[in-house]
Amino acid sequence: MDGVKKRLNASVQRKLSLALTLAIALVALVAGALSFAAAYDEAQELQDDVLRQVARVVDGRRLALPPAPQDAHFKDHDDAARLIVQPLGPLDASGLHVDEGGALPVPPSLADGLHTLTLQGEAFRVLIKTAATGERVVVAQESDFRDAMARDSALRTVLPFAVLVPVLLWVVATLVRQLFRPIGVLAQDIDRRAEQDLRAIDEGPIPSEVRPFVRAINRLLGRVAQDLERQRRFVADAAHELRSPLTALSLQAERLQQAPMSDTAQQRLAELRQGIQRGRALLEQLLSLARAQQPGAAPAAAVSVQGVFRSVLQELMPLAQARQIDLGVVGAQDAQVAVSALDLRTLVKNLVDNAIRYTPVGGRVDLSVGQLAGAVVLCVEDTGPGIAPAERERVFDAFYRTVGTEPAGSGLGLSIVQAIAQRVGARVSLAWSDDAAQRGLKVQVLLPD
Repeated sequence: MDGVKKRLNASVQRKLSLALTLAIALVALVAGALSFAAAYDEAQELQDDVLRQVARVVDGRRLALPPAPQDAHFKDHDDAARLIVQPLGPLDASGLHVDEGGALPVPPSLADGLHTLTLQGEAFRVLIKTAATGERVVVAQESDFRDAMARDSALRTVLPFAVLVPVLLWVVATLVRQLFRPIGVLAQDIDRRAEQDLRAIDEGPIPSEVRPFVRAINRLLGRVAQDLERQRRFVADAAHELRSPLTALSLQAERLQQAPMSDTAQQRLAELRQGIQRGRALLEQLLSLARAQQPGAAPAAAVSVQGVFRSVLQELMPLAQARQIDLGVVGAQDAQVAVSALDLRTLVKNLVDNAIRYTPVGGRVDLSVGQLAGAVVLCVEDTGPGIAPAERERVFDAFYRTVGTEPAGSGLGLSIVQAIAQRVGARVSLAWSDDAAQRGLKVQVLLPD
């Protein structure tokens, strides 16, 4: 029950639908009850008029109670629907029941007018009238028959409510859903957006009551976009400014290596140079990440994937040879993609660089490209330890590295890949390259064709 209350409180559509349903049902119930009562009273009045009309017809005629026949009760006629017309006088001495042809035992002391009496165990509606001749006339009818006819007539007036109210409730529910549909479409549109998509929401199809809320969201999106832009600019500027001192340190370390020094000093200098190199690599990665997070412009022309592969292999082949990694392209199939050449090269380079660094000495890294359902599939496979399924979402976070990894890295490679993929409308998926042994990493990037 608490869950139902929470859903009702959280949904304006449900609240509105429930309120309208209750209001319509209540109004229909009251209107139906009033209509039933009015129709019932009108039907009773009409039947009273029938008694009056019968009394006018017999006015001026002398009535006498005929003798009861041998079989006064005819089985093939309806006792309830009959009208009884008789003079008002002394009670019938025969004592016969009215169903047996006897007279109704109406008390002679009753005044003229309509009465409801219980006679011989049955309810009757009785009209007593004094005729022009001075004779008093009784016109009667069983109340059960009158009540049944009045109820049938009244129920026929309520029947349209019973049929039309459910139709009206369905129409109201449909209209409410239609009116709230633009809000649902807006929610789906925002939910499908990429993380970096901070465009203002279109206010065109939005109802006027919701537009102030949408404008507030647009202002918030604008402030968030400005804040992210400031952060990206700061990272890019800081990385750029740190390049010069690190380059100077690297040059000084190279000059210092030429000077005579002890073995211990040489070892410490080598560690210093490695640290400077890692710092320079980190700065390059930070600059690449800042560029990848910038809104991209439409590429001028399609780019050859095989051409990008060759460019990346030329740059990273020395690193692969130093680690005795078999690095190459599988197959000669090529594909053209509508992606910036710089973005595609940065994406491939980071994937291959990660594969080389995390693959053990003597391992293998393969690049390939193919077509799948209107998309270009770029694949990089290695024979390294791979990434467990539980960590495949987190490895795209900046500076996150899986536990137990030995190679020194910045933890930004896959973050750069993901940022570029989101910007160009691609999708990145991770899997085992060897499912049976659950080893190796297979990275697939589905690029728009």
